Amino acid sequence: MTTRAPKHAPSAAPSGLDAEAVAEAIADEGVAKEVAAGCAARGETAWCVELGGTTETLFDLASLTKPMTAVAIVRAKIDGRATLGSLLPELSGSATGGVSIELLLAHRAGLEPHVPMFAPLTRGERVDAQTAMRAAADARREDARGAVPADGFAPVYSDLGYVLAGAALARHVGARDAGEAIARLVVAPLGLEAQLGTARELEAQGIDLARVAAPTEDVAWRGGVIRGRVHDENAWALTGDGGSGHAGMFGTVGAVIAFGCALLDVLLPDYGFPLLLGDSRSLAWLVSPRAGGTLRAGFDGKSAEGSSAGSLCGPRTFGHLGFTGTSLWIDPDARAVVTLLTNRVHPSRDHVSIRAARPRAHDALFARARSL
Repeated sequence: MTTRAPKHAPSAAPSGLDAEAVAEAIADEGVAKEVAAGCAARGETAWCVELGGTTETLFDLASLTKPMTAVAIVRAKIDGRATLGSLLPELSGSATGGVSIELLLAHRAGLEPHVPMFAPLTRGERVDAQTAMRAAADARREDARGAVPADGFAPVYSDLGYVLAGAALARHVGARDAGEAIARLVVAPLGLEAQLGTARELEAQGIDLARVAAPTEDVAWRGGVIRGRVHDENAWALTGDGGSGHAGMFGTVGAVIAFGCALLDVLLPDYGFPLLLGDSRSLAWLVSPRAGGTLRAGFDGKSAEGSSAGSLCGPRTFGHLGFTGTSLWIDPDARAVVTLLTNRVHPSRDHVSIRAARPRAHDALFARARSL
């Protein structure tokens, strides 16, 4: 499906696969059972968007939730310098109580990459959310003991920072969880309520997720193949049908493209389009490069070599990957947005052919975006 608007054609449109062909090629190579791809390009007067594959399917976006959490934190007017303990007083005495929200979002809080907070569920026991949150806040790495430097510790990718930041966001705005906060602060302004949200929010719209959501993994302790419920175990343990700061959002390929386009509109407001998610000053710190690696605050950047974003996007490209097989990349210099959504974890997370497929798919999508 293609949506076009009047614009000046580019002087030299590079050749490349269209989004439909990308989706078909990825599916044919056995990367995933269900695939959707999309790309968008900013023209002189409007966005031109091309989508392909299973465009109505709702995919578990996994860690594409993280950028949405970061944007929601900005829209909630939470100062990035605010500490976790100031927003969640019950965690003020934890190892991370004095760490700022900005460092949590930038993966520089010194936290372990992962803690199995869901473990009691595998034994048929309940998870105490308060105990689990304290465990997350106390899970500091061995190399990150002691006082927190002003610019944080060496960046190590961690879900835990987003678990904590998402809980702080929810408390600040009076939401049940981060998913509800994202629904208010990101989804609603974009008018995407029926295309983007947690299982709880989408089902409240009358959507039958058991029918339209792509299945993910076959997990025995969860009763078999997961469909219409978050794949991430910690998100499931903490917020169930809602959403945590690191995972829990479902979306269509069109919704993910719309989110990426809205971000680019904010960062490149020279066309005078409505800015739905803030202004360039408020969001700039989320996407600005940081020393010591490619991780930013809410996003990742393109690595110099071997980037999953591919080779055709520019050095200022930023975005994120999701464990279930999802991705979003935004190239501000090319004024282009691309996304690839798959359920590569179906029926097992051991299916890793997505690693080789992603760069090729993103190159094809960026090439196509340039020709729109």
